Amino acid sequence: MMLAWVSVGALVLAVALSVLTKINVGILSLAMAWLVGVYLGGMSVNTVLSGFPVPLLVTLVGVTLLFSMADTNGTLSRLTGRAVRLCRGNAGLLPVMFFVVGVVVSTIGPGGTPASALLAAPAMAAAGRVGIPPLLMAIMCGDGALAGTLSPFAPGGVVANDVMARIGLGGLEWQTYGYNVLAHSIVGIGGFMLFGGLKLFRRHGGDAGSAEPDVEHFERRHWLTLAGIAALIVAVVGFDAHVGLTAVFIAALLTLLGSVDEQQAIRRMPWGVILMVTGVTVLISIMQRTQGMDLFTSGLAAISTSETIVPMMAFGTGLISVYSSTSGVVMPAFLPMVPDLAQQIGAVEHVHLAWSITVGGGLVDLSALSTVGALFLAAAAPGTNTRALFNALLAWGLSMSLVGAALCWILFG
Repeated sequence: MMLAWVSVGALVLAVALSVLTKINVGILSLAMAWLVGVYLGGMSVNTVLSGFPVPLLVTLVGVTLLFSMADTNGTLSRLTGRAVRLCRGNAGLLPVMFFVVGVVVSTIGPGGTPASALLAAPAMAAAGRVGIPPLLMAIMCGDGALAGTLSPFAPGGVVANDVMARIGLGGLEWQTYGYNVLAHSIVGIGGFMLFGGLKLFRRHGGDAGSAEPDVEHFERRHWLTLAGIAALIVAVVGFDAHVGLTAVFIAALLTLLGSVDEQQAIRRMPWGVILMVTGVTVLISIMQRTQGMDLFTSGLAAISTSETIVPMMAFGTGLISVYSSTSGVVMPAFLPMVPDLAQQIGAVEHVHLAWSITVGGGLVDLSALSTVGALFLAAAAPGTNTRALFNALLAWGLSMSLVGAALCWILFG
């Protein structure tokens, strides 16, 4: 039990120091994982390193490499220029457009993370070009992508619906999806208004209009790059291809076809951000091995009543999901607890408790420690203060645990 507390303390310390100092939280987390796992937990180095998220690394490297290529050869600037013109220079319409596109793309199959991987780069490039605050754009586009993540066709929705069916809550696929869309729409609109979205509409024909770029012609390398991006979307959405490996394959083809400068694209990849996320994940795996997560669940039942269990469950799962996977950890771990927890506490609907887990756990997924948040960090336009954006996304994710608790209390309490 003591080791569980130590592992939780190590994660809290790593995050706190990353906010207060300039050290990369990934480097600090790797160091702490080694100390806690090997010297306090008696684990082997290989056991500690087994928590390194190779699939996440491949996804981040593949997607950021492909879109770095699209950026360096001028394809993204041409796309974002046309996106600005499509909204007729109205900066306020751009985040709304990316929110809607995010909902549609994630709903039709790939889910929140692949949809974010496909949209983060063009969205953040457009924000940088027009002068939209990067946090505002990340919130709108990210929450749009996350809104559709519990679609019955998406991996997250498949996980949620499968576990809910096993605990006697089958046949609620579209209701589960609908509540998720509603919750993310509420926080997305709230973030849009909070961070100056309404002011952007008044820039029509003014600052935003003057930022409209000249329409640059597409050349062979740009059409090939666009074809590669389209192929990635089709492969991920239509054929359930791995987004990271598919992006690596397309990037290799574009290099062979002479469409990009591979070395320049590699140099411009956000290696610091990639190290942030993967390093923290290793420390999280140590916390899971030492049963640090059990500290949250054991205390939850002890302090909850029938009136407070729904917001408490939403808050607890949200807090854990800030540094963990909602579909890979939170839903598989917490949804099976619903029948027993509801029976122990009494006077609470099973389905309301389940929805508080799916909604509360998913609302925080734009945190800087999550894959979605990392993708928007990685796609930040040149000149963006990524450390400030990291801190802002981390604060947003943490605050969403409280917002999720309030929303679930209103909707299900």
